[in-house]
Amino acid sequence: MLASSVEGRYQYEGQLNAFISLPYSKMTEGMLRREGILFSVEGSNILAYGNRVEEFANILNGETRRPIRTGLLNPAEPKSLQMLELALAKMCGEAQKGEKICFSVPGGAANNQSDVVYHERTIAQILEQLSYSVKSLNEGLAVIYAELESSSFTGIGISFGGGTCNVCLAYLGLPVVTFSAPQAGDYVDHSASSVTGQTPTTIRLHKEEQFQFNGFSSNNVDQAIGVYYNDMIRAVVTGLETALSDRRKLPKFDKPVAVAVSGGSAQVKGFRQHLEKEIRAAELPIAISEVKLAEDPLNTTAKGTLMAAMLDM
Repeated sequence: MLASSVEGRYQYEGQLNAFISLPYSKMTEGMLRREGILFSVEGSNILAYGNRVEEFANILNGETRRPIRTGLLNPAEPKSLQMLELALAKMCGEAQKGEKICFSVPGGAANNQSDVVYHERTIAQILEQLSYSVKSLNEGLAVIYAELESSSFTGIGISFGGGTCNVCLAYLGLPVVTFSAPQAGDYVDHSASSVTGQTPTTIRLHKEEQFQFNGFSSNNVDQAIGVYYNDMIRAVVTGLETALSDRRKLPKFDKPVAVAVSGGSAQVKGFRQHLEKEIRAAELPIAISEVKLAEDPLNTTAKGTLMAAMLDM
């Protein structure tokens, strides 16, 4: 997702983190061109990518391939760099003179710090090739930039994304604690898929269009999604308890802090209320004033990185 400011108003453009390989034919190429679907011809194949590729996945009863998985460049996908470069060039275009760009990166778990470094520097190099002045920002901190300006950028930001859930506690805009949890939207989709026999794409579409928190459900798809959503929420709250357990590293907050929540996975009906219940029940060393859903959950991280570019670069 790309955010830009035009005459004081935020504008957003995004591309789905997915592509599919199709056998080449002039008919297929012509259809893709006519429908305005992004693609690249590579020998005997057409690589279709972006927002509409899941139409083809559903038609063919297949699965899309992901350049980024669990929040980082997908090591199991040989075309990850190629497809990411195409998508970024399409969204961002060539920079105008002196133009700046800031992008978000997930918080690293203890066992994948080097993976985060590779991911961060690779994306920076792709954007630098487009002539941008480049900066990176923790994804949880981007949520704080976007949602907690009225609190002097003090509080907790959580991004419930597809690849990872990213958490940041900040004080006056400075990150104090950051971490990520691998249980996120993709985890819910693939886990629910494995116990229902549905494809991950089918699970995701059902989750986004029909699912809501209602406790036990006799519908096996709703039940599976609910179980793994609960697991995702508990992983984040447990991680927050652990990350904040050393009180000596925390600043002294003079009042309770807000928790701002964003990301596509947070849009499910009843999600915010369920998350707040879990946070209130947790043993946290700081007081929480509210748990609020971002005004525009899908675009929050992009907005936060845009604000960082305007304020700090």
